[in-house]
Amino acid sequence: MVHPGAIPQAGERLAFWLDDGAHGDMQWMRETQERRASPTALWPDARSIILLGMNYGPRSDPLEILTRKSAGNISVYARNRDYHDVIKGRLKLLAQWLAANAGKPEVKVFVDTAPVMEKPLAAAAGLGWQGKHTNLVSREYGSWLFLGSIFTTLELEPDEAETDHCGNCRACLDICPTQAFPAPYRLDARRCISYLTIEHKGHIPREFRAAIGNRIYGCDDCLAICPWNKFAREASEAKLVARDELQEPSLSMLAALDDAAFRELFSGSPVKRIGLQRFLRNVLIALGNSGDATLMPCVHARLADESPLVRAMAVWAAGRLATPGEFEELDISFGLVETDPDVREEWALGALERMGGTGALS
Repeated sequence: MVHPGAIPQAGERLAFWLDDGAHGDMQWMRETQERRASPTALWPDARSIILLGMNYGPRSDPLEILTRKSAGNISVYARNRDYHDVIKGRLKLLAQWLAANAGKPEVKVFVDTAPVMEKPLAAAAGLGWQGKHTNLVSREYGSWLFLGSIFTTLELEPDEAETDHCGNCRACLDICPTQAFPAPYRLDARRCISYLTIEHKGHIPREFRAAIGNRIYGCDDCLAICPWNKFAREASEAKLVARDELQEPSLSMLAALDDAAFRELFSGSPVKRIGLQRFLRNVLIALGNSGDATLMPCVHARLADESPLVRAMAVWAAGRLATPGEFEELDISFGLVETDPDVREEWALGALERMGGTGALS
């Protein structure tokens, strides 16, 4: 539990991050800056904030699937039900109990969707500390905690803040495939695979595609490598335990999904919110990184997709998997009739690379 004024530096740090442009195209971060900077700006009547964490520890090492290039890697938190729904239901029950047993104070429940800075608040409440990867680390649960909060008009005794136990360790910084941490405790979302595969709506910059590997929704590298995970426990909440079909889904199966099949497979999952087009964009990048030419038919099938976002990544993937002769034939069949400028550029760059002109772009 903390008082609303427990994180006085958070607003200044948020402003620096936003002014640096590190939020990418997440404009909602800028739009909610004032309310996000201070809990009382969000709700002036709040007198206490109760922070809660729910463990979602994986059953196996999330880094292992990165070596299985024909499978898609979905972030641990998204392999079952949407955590917003799971946690919010629990928080509402607790808030109702609090209101009924403490003189009927006003209460408000928040789980990530409101402009609340849960991580610094949770650190101030003693749940853990913000590690060098900016995420919360717990001595009891490692890096695997969902966070939620209950704002109330009750005056409650605050807990002691947790101290930083990262020491000289920089494992989370060094493992990042795209070097998204310009310094300890600072994240540049524009380079973060989680941001690129989930929040970013456009074409993923070419400089990051190879580094994405087979990560098709989010990235757990900086979380999974943390030494404090030796104390982590497997999630006990059934709705947060990974569904078997989302543990290591084949890229060939995912690439063939239509909208109805996509919605059915990811029903109740946070993956569904990015939509089929962005999802296929990510899957095609993973296909291009697979190094498996037998998967080329999956790519070929998307070269005429109705979405330019999908077609562009299909071209990029084809450039990685097809032989020079095959790519030239595809360019004649598809590239010459392409009308979207971004997709046409992918064809041109792919052809240039095939001629040995700019391999660094791949």
